Amino acid sequence: MQDEEKQSENAAEQQAPEETPAAEETPAADETPAVEETPAAEGAEEPAAEQPAEAAAPEAPAEPAKPVEKVSPKVRRKTARSRADGEARPQRSPEQRAQERIDVRRRKAAERSRWRAKQKEKKGRDGASTVSGKPQDGAEEAVQPGRGKDRQGVVVSSKPDKTIVVRIDTIRRHRVYGKVIRNSGTLHVHDETNQAGEGDKVRVVEARPLSRTKRWRLVEVLEKAR
Repeated sequence: MQDEEKQSENAAEQQAPEETPAAEETPAADETPAVEETPAAEGAEEPAAEQPAEAAAPEAPAEPAKPVEKVSPKVRRKTARSRADGEARPQRSPEQRAQERIDVRRRKAAERSRWRAKQKEKKGRDGASTVSGKPQDGAEEAVQPGRGKDRQGVVVSSKPDKTIVVRIDTIRRHRVYGKVIRNSGTLHVHDETNQAGEGDKVRVVEARPLSRTKRWRLVEVLEKAR
């Protein structure tokens, strides 16, 4: 019996080393595909790691645009003066500053006077209206001290006593468009001797207030009505 047990143990020991290489070969065969699959698995993981970084960029909140501050012209001029690189002007006293302002105003007034004189020359030099005697084209009438305005017109009514109604026709040209504009108005004129009749062409002059509506006086009858 003992001999049989020893033989069986020897047979088991002989079989054990033979099975060991088989057991070792099995995992080797199993590891080969595992090693091959590892790069594939790593390669698949790399884009997965990059995708969140790319997707996170658009999700970042955009910075709001800064509103443009509105600066007044006074502040802009002050800023420009502070940035100027030129030499500073010498310090001036208040009297000098006031005198400079007066000189500037005088120079501008002289320029305006010259410009107005040129405009009057362009509009026409002869200028009095043949109907009313008033200067045309907006030219100012030369009025001497102590002498009233002078007008020419046509009598439209002479019914009241010592009073006539004279129509004054004015003809002028528009200062911008050049269109000829005709206007008319009426004046109540004092006629002391009732010498003017309807349709007469008369010359009247401005006078002191003679009544509620009369501020003119008859000078002469230029042409009698036919």
